[in-house]
Amino acid sequence: MRGPHNFLRLVRTAATFERTGAMGVAMEAMEAPPSLRVAARIVAWPFKWLGLKGDQNLPAVPRALTALGPAYVKFGQLMSTRPDVVGAELAEELKVLQDKLAPFSMERARATVKAELGAPVDALFSAFSDPIAAASIAQVHHARTKDGEDVAVKILRPGIERAFQKDIDAFYFVASFIETFSPAARRLRPRAVVRHFESVVHGELDLRMEASAAAEFRANTKKDERFSVPRVIWPLSEKRVFTLEWVDGTNIGDVPAVQATGHDLQELADRIIQRFLDHALRDGFFHADMHQGNLKLAPNGDLVALDFGIMGRIDAYTRRVYAEILFGFLQQDYRRIAEVHFEAGYIPRDQDVDAFAQALRSIGDPIFGQDARHISMARLLAHLFEVTERFGMETRTELILLQRTMVVVEGVARSLYPEMNMWQVARPVVERYIRTNIGPVATVRDLAATARVLARFGPRLPQLAERALINASLGEYEPPKRRQPGWIWGLAGLVLGALVVWIIR
Repeated sequence: MRGPHNFLRLVRTAATFERTGAMGVAMEAMEAPPSLRVAARIVAWPFKWLGLKGDQNLPAVPRALTALGPAYVKFGQLMSTRPDVVGAELAEELKVLQDKLAPFSMERARATVKAELGAPVDALFSAFSDPIAAASIAQVHHARTKDGEDVAVKILRPGIERAFQKDIDAFYFVASFIETFSPAARRLRPRAVVRHFESVVHGELDLRMEASAAAEFRANTKKDERFSVPRVIWPLSEKRVFTLEWVDGTNIGDVPAVQATGHDLQELADRIIQRFLDHALRDGFFHADMHQGNLKLAPNGDLVALDFGIMGRIDAYTRRVYAEILFGFLQQDYRRIAEVHFEAGYIPRDQDVDAFAQALRSIGDPIFGQDARHISMARLLAHLFEVTERFGMETRTELILLQRTMVVVEGVARSLYPEMNMWQVARPVVERYIRTNIGPVATVRDLAATARVLARFGPRLPQLAERALINASLGEYEPPKRRQPGWIWGLAGLVLGALVVWIIR
């Protein structure tokens, strides 16, 4: 229920941070101004007794987040990849949230397998280990099938669906509160953002969806150099159980262990960035939870992706817009970046394109020429957010996962090679996409695709034309937007298709 009772949940959140000692640690790490620190403590302190104790074996902030629920843990996982935002010490503490949470019992794991797969664990596997990793939503077991194949079995936590829904309800309450009492914040579309997060979470809670995402991602990336995705074991996968082939390797988050393998950390950091951009721009389907816990370095040097519960999709048009914006920054062509925002409808037409271009220059110029360690995608996005706010740009929910993942991926890469230059690494991927998808060749390809779509309606054109004429003669003709396309548009489509075919020939 999304009622006022959620206000009590927010009070408990603040009280939990105060009770566990996380309030002061978080404020210090975020370098919050003294006035904000004092205000937060004053508001939270009277309700300290309402706060949750959490696991006293954990550091303060992870202790508070794990006590509050899975949605808060997800937030902590994101922050664990951003030492430049929360500091190296807190980022290291938060890594425990990626795959080192307390597991649930083997009895419950075995019961879930039997309920989902229709047979006891011993009938399906010749070996089945204790949990080897436990995160906010599920835990993983190392097992061996009756055929002798090593596999990883992922099992959802009992009751996780209800726990997540409680957090989401509280988020909706906050979003409604913001939209009601802060008109200036409505352009951020808080409820739409929460709705987007909710849809992502629901997909993550159905492991059949994760299995299909893994299979699609594997198919898309099978030709990617030094990047691999494990194979799905479909007969051993269901809604609450998901089985993949087992992959040996070193966790990317264990930097000393990665160094010990002898692989070039700079090359590995570059590869993480470039593969992500390839998947986002080339395929429009990318891994949207690429923190250190979900990446391994295989013995042969392959980068192996794991955990496909959160995947992002971008349509072809949005990919081109995003690529042009990135390319504009790489070329420092701020006028073109501004025009792209207006063409895409991101900025209202009543705004001044030249003034927007000047504001974009204030973002880009200070970045270029700086030491690589000071060039941060997180900072650029934060500044871009401030500028677009001044020009009335609404939050684009379709880009939330992409922007969030870019920040996460950059954090992972910098943990391996802090001197990485994000823009230098991204340039070849963006330029390759621009050459392939923007220009005369791409235009002809788009026209050919349009002609193929229109051609499918060819057999229906006589009926559509007849219906339009009958309706017009009876005085019942309505604007085309309420009915099927008229015969004029159909003929125009055929002419266009013929023209494209002639050009291709």
